[in-house]
Amino acid sequence: MKTNFVSNAALALALSGSLLCTAQQKNSYVLDLKNTGVKIQPTMYGIFFEDINLGADGGLYAELVKNRSFEFANPMMGWSQPNSDKHSLNEKSGYATVIKTEKEINRHMIRVEVNNAAGYSLVNEGFRGMGIKANDTYNVSFMGAAQSGSISKIKFQLVDEKGGVIGETTISVSGKDWKTYKGQIKATKTDAKGQLKITFDNTGVFNMDMISIFPKDTWNGRENGLRKDMAQKLYDLNPGFLRFPGGCIVEGRTLEQRYQWKKSIGPVEDREMIINRWNVEFGHKQTPDYFQTFGLGFFEYFQLSEDLGAEPLPVLSCGIACQFNTGELAPMAELDPFVQDAVDLIEFANGAVTTTWGKKRAEMGHPQPFNLKFIGVGNEQWGPDYIERYKVFEKAIHAKYPNIKIISTSGPFPTGEHFDYAWKELKALNAQIIDEHYYAKPEWFKQNVTRYDNYDRKGPKVFAGEYAAQTVAIASPENKNNWEAALSEAAFMTGLERNAEVVHMTSYAPLFAHVEGWQWTPDLIWVDNLNSFATPNYYVQQLYGQNPGTDLVSITTGGKAITGQNGMYATAVTDAATGEVIVKVVNTTAKAQKTDIAVKGKKLAKEGKMIMLQSDDLQAENNFTSEKVTPKTSTFTLNGSKIDVEIPAQAVVVFRVKIK
Repeated sequence: MKTNFVSNAALALALSGSLLCTAQQKNSYVLDLKNTGVKIQPTMYGIFFEDINLGADGGLYAELVKNRSFEFANPMMGWSQPNSDKHSLNEKSGYATVIKTEKEINRHMIRVEVNNAAGYSLVNEGFRGMGIKANDTYNVSFMGAAQSGSISKIKFQLVDEKGGVIGETTISVSGKDWKTYKGQIKATKTDAKGQLKITFDNTGVFNMDMISIFPKDTWNGRENGLRKDMAQKLYDLNPGFLRFPGGCIVEGRTLEQRYQWKKSIGPVEDREMIINRWNVEFGHKQTPDYFQTFGLGFFEYFQLSEDLGAEPLPVLSCGIACQFNTGELAPMAELDPFVQDAVDLIEFANGAVTTTWGKKRAEMGHPQPFNLKFIGVGNEQWGPDYIERYKVFEKAIHAKYPNIKIISTSGPFPTGEHFDYAWKELKALNAQIIDEHYYAKPEWFKQNVTRYDNYDRKGPKVFAGEYAAQTVAIASPENKNNWEAALSEAAFMTGLERNAEVVHMTSYAPLFAHVEGWQWTPDLIWVDNLNSFATPNYYVQQLYGQNPGTDLVSITTGGKAITGQNGMYATAVTDAATGEVIVKVVNTTAKAQKTDIAVKGKKLAKEGKMIMLQSDDLQAENNFTSEKVTPKTSTFTLNGSKIDVEIPAQAVVVFRVKIK
């Protein structure tokens, strides 16, 4: 089990019988360890990733240089020439010009003309600055070709917010042919707002492209890979799956701007960059410098899934652009390329190295298949146009790959005309898994804990693909990742787990947010250029993800499921691998509640482990300097055959006890 919880001996005392007299309410529960026949799917608790809030470029993808290949709409965005006097009547120190190439994909490069080496420099600002850490090593690379003059060395310097040099390296260059050059910089100082400064040793003309800086210390040590602290937080969730690359990113504002996986694989310099659809979506947070370089592409997503021990879950365009934007449709007669993309993706993931796309996977360094089992068709589409297109995808995919499970969509909302229509049509088509999304007030989550109690057990299974409590309103910039929201999500998740016969996959959304580059709140993990912190919502997800169990068992009060009686919610599972029973109890009230859990069917050990999230302040939030709401672990002693404890106010408690 992946865990980083801190033990807290005092917690055992707080939950012991010595304090039971303070309880304001007594609950009598029955935990029946009889096998219900309902399995908890290994995919029950997973991760949803979308490149929103600087989630990929400027976030998880550890590249520090913004617009490294000069392909942004403004090709010099992110770059400056502080000492250039290109338009001066006096002698020019030098200047850079973006040149169109004859390449089909990487269409631009930069030509640097240096007339006075002592007076010219080229500077990149990074993504809201560059996070540089003292004593860390940074890999520098670029493509270059001399054109004229006597430039033989190029100096790369990391500079701090005030312009002071905090690390440098000099790279020798030669020849007119394009070459890839590499070097390393060791930083001498930590700075969240660093920049890259490039200077030249002599005069001349030199062409450059793909100017890049990565920390050497990346996740799993992969060269030019992922930011270590962010990927580690994903690993610590113990996810059962990784859904990627979105989200509305999949759809695009227009079909031309949709995510096309084939353009995201192969050499990074050959991946075709596009604008990020979130860059100007919201008036409250315009981000016109937000683009997708696809350095984090489909191969890297599959690789990350493998590293996390999670099932990969790619989602592809179904031929409909985001219906909140243009809703542009690919005509049915022109749908074949979209469908072929889906079929080819399965071959890329699972095909032998002798197949066309399996060979491409092998060429990227992964000859073994990724063992893809799931694929999503569309994101939040709705209406007859979606159903018509889904039918074509389903027929083509299952004709060639009958064992692949297809995830369809019920639209962006958890109720209403579009939702009802999608479920009716998809159920009639024997759809396998339907993706439901809900962003709502914390109270909604508590009120809907029984949402799946009456779903057809023989019908399509449910993927709760995107959900998060909104403390103000959907997409409000004032939403908070506070304890009230997290507590309500914890209560709701008891209903997801209790209905594991229907609900097979769940994931919070969105995942990451940069404090200076976000568009949407709330979010699971917040980052700046140097650090990250986990929200209370994250720790709720972690409690469930690290304690999923394998088999559902019954926990009741008065013969009924615990779904809000006295403000309490509960669910229970057994874990075949560890031989334990795992009970999750959520107290949403402001009062501690004495809780006796009688055990039927089997005997338990005398002592167990207890993990708790709690705060007396519903508005409590975590931040970079203080995580106020974090899990605490302790041991507890059973009272004979009972788990006889007090559940503190506003708490999520997980009990793990060995079954004799």
